[in-house]
Amino acid sequence: MTGSWRADRIGAALRGENPTVLRRLESGFAVIGDVQFLPGYSVLLAEEPGVQRLSDLPRAERLSFLSDMDRLGEAVERACRRLDPDFRRVNLEILGNTDPFLHAHVWPRFEWEPVELVGKPVWLYPHDWWSDERFRLGPQHDALREAIGGELDRLRSSA
Repeated sequence: MTGSWRADRIGAALRGENPTVLRRLESGFAVIGDVQFLPGYSVLLAEEPGVQRLSDLPRAERLSFLSDMDRLGEAVERACRRLDPDFRRVNLEILGNTDPFLHAHVWPRFEWEPVELVGKPVWLYPHDWWSDERFRLGPQHDALREAIGGELDRLRSSA
């Protein structure tokens, strides 16, 4: 997955050119993460590129974004629990320290994680893991993408 879509992830999603998009949600796009050292890592992208903070949105749109974050978190949890017996939990984060657009991280956590990291924030994983080819999103993650997307569909239909 190469290309200029990374420079404008939201615009590329709006144009149908972002290959990481799992589903269009009410407030934005559920995407699978570029790196998968924690398989199932996903991100919710707000649909408006100029929005930088949750507080930039009117209250109704904030609640919609938070509801979509919850739905993506539950979809990742269900998919990861089904695919990996060592699944532990999901961590949800809205940080905004690096990318200048509103987004929420959904991190699955597992029993097999290194003991020194399992109880710590994922941001403490070794810096080189974030660019390591072993963890780059690719065709080997297609079943995971389908599982999360399917769970998003089920959650939408049960709402």
